[in-house]
Amino acid sequence: MSFQDLGLIKPLLSSLYDQGYKNPTPIQKGSIQTVLAGHDLMATAQTGTGKTAAFTLPIIQKLTTAPKERRGKLRALILTPTRELAGQIQESVRKYGKNTQLRSFAVFGGVKIGPQIKVLKNGIDILVATPGRLLDLHQQRAVDLRDIEVFVLDEADRMLDMGFIPDVKRIREKLPEKKQTLMFSATFSGNIRELAETMLNDPELVDVAPRNSTAKSVSQTVIPVEKARKLELLKVIAADNQHIQALVFTKTKHGANKVAKSLNKAGIRADAIHGNKSQAHRNRALKQFKSGELAILVATDIASRGLDINQLPLVINFELPHVAEDYVHRIGRTGRAGNDGHALSLVSHDEAKLLHAIEKLSNQNIDREEIEGFEPVNQLPFRKERKPQREGTGQGDRSKGSKRRRPSRNRRSNQNRSNQSRSNQKSAGPRRRKAA
Repeated sequence: MSFQDLGLIKPLLSSLYDQGYKNPTPIQKGSIQTVLAGHDLMATAQTGTGKTAAFTLPIIQKLTTAPKERRGKLRALILTPTRELAGQIQESVRKYGKNTQLRSFAVFGGVKIGPQIKVLKNGIDILVATPGRLLDLHQQRAVDLRDIEVFVLDEADRMLDMGFIPDVKRIREKLPEKKQTLMFSATFSGNIRELAETMLNDPELVDVAPRNSTAKSVSQTVIPVEKARKLELLKVIAADNQHIQALVFTKTKHGANKVAKSLNKAGIRADAIHGNKSQAHRNRALKQFKSGELAILVATDIASRGLDINQLPLVINFELPHVAEDYVHRIGRTGRAGNDGHALSLVSHDEAKLLHAIEKLSNQNIDREEIEGFEPVNQLPFRKERKPQREGTGQGDRSKGSKRRRPSRNRRSNQNRSNQSRSNQKSAGPRRRKAA
């Protein structure tokens, strides 16, 4: 099936082909025609599957083909939990709609509200917003939601986790009763189902995400290490992979700053993004990372959703997240858009329970690989109850111990059995990472 088979108009097809997109992903196949037909939609998909295009493409088409007198009015609202994601969705709308006359804009906190009010006064068709800033703008009568035809709630599970649902409900009350509502979520938990029942009207269900599973395009490795030596080991890994960019996750803002500062002292260009950083700083750091000026971007879980970096080869969990689901979202930053990726987790013995929760959630035992000179005193246990792995998941079938390897720049370590399919990759990145 092609994008043309989905009924997209020529201006959108031209934009897609200009960006090198040829065939729709499963979430796009399942969603685009449903949205064009005017049905409410409840969709679940893993990150990196083309979810944004699944709703932005049909929205642009619906608004473009509407009567001319409707144009210039705010008719589509896309709610998202983070500033970064809002900016990236707006960029997608701009790219896909470049051959149309639709105007779009993104509003979020952390920046001055005055310039946003000025843009809104000039009239737009599509608004991407975070809940708090949208409510502030509505309170100041800077945005009129009475003409909304399509309402999108993106990352609904993250909205729930971050406590935004009361704000979402307040916003929904200000929208017209007659509208099309689209809800997208990485998971389909009971809470999300309950939320969907209150917001959607006889929705179509599109579910292309195995619940709590990790992407097959991402190979995963746990490196056991003493907690006090994590930073030292991270510097070794970064030095061994000096030509490979990595997104490093920490649990705290202070930890992110500490890691970035230490890496810079070691001559490795790094920066940190988290909630205490200004929006200008976060935008600048992300831009430098995407352009290759930064080798390492250190982030808290604020960046585990919404960072759209198609070519990112490596994610490193400097610390495991408190919530197992966040691990899935973190490593979902790599292995996107048909590319292979790798996720390394530096795990100390005090994180054994967190690792067990991750393996239980995703129904896998993640390979352990010790690095020579950094062997921990206590070995990390494997999950006791284990189901057989399917071939091609990127996970090994070992359960008796850990592999050991040297942190050598010039030696490529052997792939484990279940990763043999990766041995023929053309990129030097993943191979060198395995030797990190």
